[in-house]
Amino acid sequence: MTPATPRPKLLLIGANGQVGWELRRTLACIGEVIAASIEGGDGPTIDLMDSRSLAQLIHDTQPDALINAAAYTAVDQAETDRATAWRINAEAVGEMGALLAHRCTPIIHYSTDYVFSGRLGRPYTEADDPDPINVYGETKLAGERALLESGARALIFRTSWVYGARGNNFLLSMRRLFQEHEELRVVDDQIGSPTWSRMLAEVTALVLYRILRGEVDLAKIGGLYHLTGSGQVSWYGFAGAILKSTGARTRLIPIASCEYQAPAKRPAFSVLDNRRFQETFGLSMPDWRLSLAQCLEELRSTGS
Repeated sequence: MTPATPRPKLLLIGANGQVGWELRRTLACIGEVIAASIEGGDGPTIDLMDSRSLAQLIHDTQPDALINAAAYTAVDQAETDRATAWRINAEAVGEMGALLAHRCTPIIHYSTDYVFSGRLGRPYTEADDPDPINVYGETKLAGERALLESGARALIFRTSWVYGARGNNFLLSMRRLFQEHEELRVVDDQIGSPTWSRMLAEVTALVLYRILRGEVDLAKIGGLYHLTGSGQVSWYGFAGAILKSTGARTRLIPIASCEYQAPAKRPAFSVLDNRRFQETFGLSMPDWRLSLAQCLEELRSTGS
């Protein structure tokens, strides 16, 4: 009798975040998920501020693949907490690569549209030069470069405007604010592509499945890819689509970015071009409106 092939061990870092939570479910279909959280999880705990903690976790788990869904995402707070953002978004990511490069262990990591200034005026491709305008974008760009320079076999998915059924995100914030305010002012001159965390997790699992089966070779196709919902919209337009689904009577007022006094600058046009990902993996990203409708339907069905 032929012994069963052991399921690959998939080390998921950031398992309690909005993308990590979705990944726990989608990755379980292809392997044993070791769900590591920065705090409060039911799996191992990791302190990304401590290099020894990261090294110990990788030594203890000996993963067949690593998926890093952890990040310092407080964009405004990063302007005054650069050291923490740099450690989590840049240094720790480079260390993941260095720790696994010699083993040729696949690594999947997420980055952001905020590595770009938004001044280009057309969707960004992977060939466009990054030019971040805030600390968060600078640290995420440094993490990309550190991982690629480590020699690890890595895929970096740049994504944008991530939302989902849990965590801190624009969708859930708007739904709450609609219940609290009769009128809301929302920025209308920043354009991007909303991306459902569930879609990110499902696509990640499918790509990783192909890698582990040997259907795609990371040595040949590794590197940067843009992965977002299709289409584009402003924050005001995104809020309007959410409002329409709730039946709330809140009045939305479009405003310019200069009227919203945030510590960190945001790119005015940070739409990402997904064509390289689509051509490499044969997967098309759904329109952001379709994904939003599916997410909202899930929230309604669960009474959230």
